[in-house]
Amino acid sequence: MNIEIWSDIACPFCYIGKQNLEKALGQFPHQDKINIEYKSFELDPAAVSYNGTSFVDKLTPKFGGKEQAKEFLNHLTQQAENVGLHFQLDNLKSTNTLDAHRLLKWAKTKGKDLVLNEKLLIAHFTESQDVGDYTTLAQIAETVGLNKEEALEVLNTKALYEDQVRKDQDEARRVGISGVPFFIFNQKYAVSGAQPAESFSQFLEKIWEEEYPTPKFDILSDTDASVGVCSDEGCTIPPKQS
Repeated sequence: MNIEIWSDIACPFCYIGKQNLEKALGQFPHQDKINIEYKSFELDPAAVSYNGTSFVDKLTPKFGGKEQAKEFLNHLTQQAENVGLHFQLDNLKSTNTLDAHRLLKWAKTKGKDLVLNEKLLIAHFTESQDVGDYTTLAQIAETVGLNKEEALEVLNTKALYEDQVRKDQDEARRVGISGVPFFIFNQKYAVSGAQPAESFSQFLEKIWEEEYPTPKFDILSDTDASVGVCSDEGCTIPPKQS
């Protein structure tokens, strides 16, 4: 089963949704047959690099006041705690995420995109790192086994991998994705938002049953003991023919 996930490093619900999906996958009997691919989505393509503005101050105009923004962040922090994540939103460094997405596309060529995605989310939401800073990004890449100098070279070559980021975003527009996280299973089933782990478990089971049904046969033979049959309870010897 293929799962495509549109998400942004700047999206707290993407991290919560990721955590819930992974919990569901941990209990899914066919987890070894799941292939996950992350797709790029920028919540705010016009976002500026981190400039010292606090996250609450950035959100204040959107929520109509600082207290309302703080209330939202407290609620968000609690939601994260409920799934085992420890957000530090008071110190979060809001920034543009295009370069982080470009770095993820490069990491994919090395088979490291999934683990790098996790590290970037941790850095952004729990470690208060600036995931728009090139040195920071390269250092994070190094922690997952990627070459730091090569990562810096990718980041400093502005157009490198940007076409792949834009391709994901164009695809999102074509299929009507306007918010993240957004999950597409086998190019057929769509799920929007940070669903609970229990819901993801139900989706996985339903989709697996529909996509890979257990073969059912019409039994043509009789089920009596007129022929020899062995089971875990032993063997039935057919009656001697006269």
